[in-house]
Amino acid sequence: MIKENVYNLLSTLPEDIKLVAAAKTRTLEEIEEAIDAGIKIIGENYLQEAVNVFNLIKKKVKWHFIGHLQKNKIKKIVEIFDMIETVDSFEIAQEINKRCHQIDKTMPVLIEINSGREEQKFGVCPEKAKNLIKEISPLSHIKIMGLMTMGPIFGDPEDSRPYFRETRKVFENIARLNIPNVEMKYLSMGMTNSYRIAIEEKANVIRIGTLIFGERECRK
Repeated sequence: MIKENVYNLLSTLPEDIKLVAAAKTRTLEEIEEAIDAGIKIIGENYLQEAVNVFNLIKKKVKWHFIGHLQKNKIKKIVEIFDMIETVDSFEIAQEINKRCHQIDKTMPVLIEINSGREEQKFGVCPEKAKNLIKEISPLSHIKIMGLMTMGPIFGDPEDSRPYFRETRKVFENIARLNIPNVEMKYLSMGMTNSYRIAIEEKANVIRIGTLIFGERECRK
C-alpha cells in the first residue's frame, strides 16, 4: 500500500515540489518501503524516533526535523538532520549555531510561522518574522533557507488558504529585502488534507504522512 501511495502521489506532483514523508510513529519497515518507492526526504517530529531508525536505514535520504525543538535535544538533532524546519526563536537558533560550530557544520533552517496566531501552537507570528530573521541571520553556522507553517487544522482544506497566502506574502517580502545569509528558497506548507491548496499558494515543500503511510495508531 505504501509503495502504491507514493507512486500515485509523486505522479501528480509538479517536478519542483519537494515531498517530505512525515514519519511520526512509523516503523523502520514502513519508512524503508516509502524510500524504495521514491521518497527522498524523511521528516521526523521526535528525536528518539529518528535515532531509532537513522542508523538502520542504509539508503541515502535527507532528514528534516519537523517537530518542536527542545533546547536539550539540539546537540543530537544537528548531528542527524540535514534541515531543521521549525526554528521560531533566537534562543533556539543560538543553540543550533553553537552545536553546529562544535561539529563544523552549517545547518539549513526554515523559520516556523504561526500563521493562525494560535496561542497553543509554536512559531513566530507573521508580523514578527522579519525581525527574527534579521536577528538570526548573522549566526555563522545557520543558513536561513525559507519559511514553514502548519496553519490551523480544518476539515475543509480550502479554509487553510488565507493562512498559506499570508505566509507566502511574508516569504516574498523577506526575499525582497536581500538580507545577508538568508535565501528564501523553500516554502514548506501543507499536509495530507491541505497540500493541494498549499501548492496553489506557491509552497514548494509539502509534508505528507497519512496519504503515504495510512492512518497512524494512537501513541500510548
